[in-house]
Amino acid sequence: MGREFFAFLKQYGIVGLAIAVIIGGKLNAFITGLTEGLIMPLLAPVLGAAGADWRTSTLNIGGTPEAPLIKLGTGQVLGSLLDFLIVALLVFWFAKKVLKEEQVAKK
Repeated sequence: MGREFFAFLKQYGIVGLAIAVIIGGKLNAFITGLTEGLIMPLLAPVLGAAGADWRTSTLNIGGTPEAPLIKLGTGQVLGSLLDFLIVALLVFWFAKKVLKEEQVAKK
């Protein structure tokens, strides 16, 4: 049974997948830190008061300012989008430069 298990791991590339998940998690933490620590402080003067606390900014709809009827987490969504775009750009760059692909394509 032990040999079957190791054959399974080898055949399906489970170890490589596990390593990719771990590296991906750390890359996500790095990109979030990069966004919050470097990119957004540079954009804070442009954004005004929302620049310092941009991930917690909300769009309140209806009700009163103290008790809105609908509270949309726009900062959280935009932060996640920015993180995703940076990661996607890095993955594209990696595939293009490091893997020496002329055209990034599905194989």
